[in-house]
Amino acid sequence: MAQQAPQPAAGPAAKAATTASTASTASTTKAAKDAPPPLPEPLRVPVADSHTHLDMQDGTVAEALAKAASVGVTTVVQVGCDLAGSQWAADTAAAHDAVHATVALHPNEAPRIVLGDPDGWSRQGARRPGGDAALDAALDGIDALAALAHVRGVGETGLDHFRTGPEGMAAQQRSFRAHIEIAKRHGKTLVIHDREAHEDVLRILREEGAPERVVFHCFSGDAEMAKTCAAAGYYLSFAGNVTFKNAQPLRDALAVTPSELVLVETDAPFLTPAPYRGRPNAPYLIPVTLRAMAQVKGETEDALAAAVAVNTARAFGY
Repeated sequence: MAQQAPQPAAGPAAKAATTASTASTASTTKAAKDAPPPLPEPLRVPVADSHTHLDMQDGTVAEALAKAASVGVTTVVQVGCDLAGSQWAADTAAAHDAVHATVALHPNEAPRIVLGDPDGWSRQGARRPGGDAALDAALDGIDALAALAHVRGVGETGLDHFRTGPEGMAAQQRSFRAHIEIAKRHGKTLVIHDREAHEDVLRILREEGAPERVVFHCFSGDAEMAKTCAAAGYYLSFAGNVTFKNAQPLRDALAVTPSELVLVETDAPFLTPAPYRGRPNAPYLIPVTLRAMAQVKGETEDALAAAVAVNTARAFGY
């Protein structure tokens, strides 16, 4: 290689230009990542998003519903995670025919109520410990909402061994058992959040006696767990993570789940399906996940969509 002549050191203007260029590139990259994915090709058979959080998404409810309907997602289940969010879900369902509500204290919410939340990472900000009395009061609020006719389910409840440490397990389990009782007493569907807690969730369902209708939201077990849940008649709802490259065990679980027990969800704004992973999720992206699921099941898109539509209506009693 020929020897090159030494280059002069970059001056202040050149350095400023380089910094500006780098900042501009980073800004462009961030804007692209934050941009909503494009509208997918519409489904020919309308389906429901069995689990979403419209209150955590940008835009109005009406805008979200219209965008979803334009691609064949004509119904959504709005899920509560705390008392305020559950009230919002119930109110939203009352105001929109295309929305059904579920109400609950999220598994991670129960320890925050009992033990406090000094870091304030929950939506309510920092909180002082309230003890069992505060949890009982919050559960009474969920019970009252669950009695409403337009509230179709109790959830998301369950157990989360990922975010909550051993000190919070007692509160989680007490809350989960209470939600099971509320669902059974009101004849509502139980919507389960199960994160790294498969055995304990199934054990408590056996001990308490499961409601007539149980949905495992964002199913995260393997094929053997899917068979166990199917044998019990539980519905398994699959989210955008079924499309992730490292999710083969999840696809194996979907493959062995009977089609009459399969639901599809976004869990928006989380778990955006590939190839849009990391960008904002919303109900209008259901077709992307459903098409990937149809490939795993070896079914046509229309056949799976028709099954999912019937399953969701049966699961939530609408």
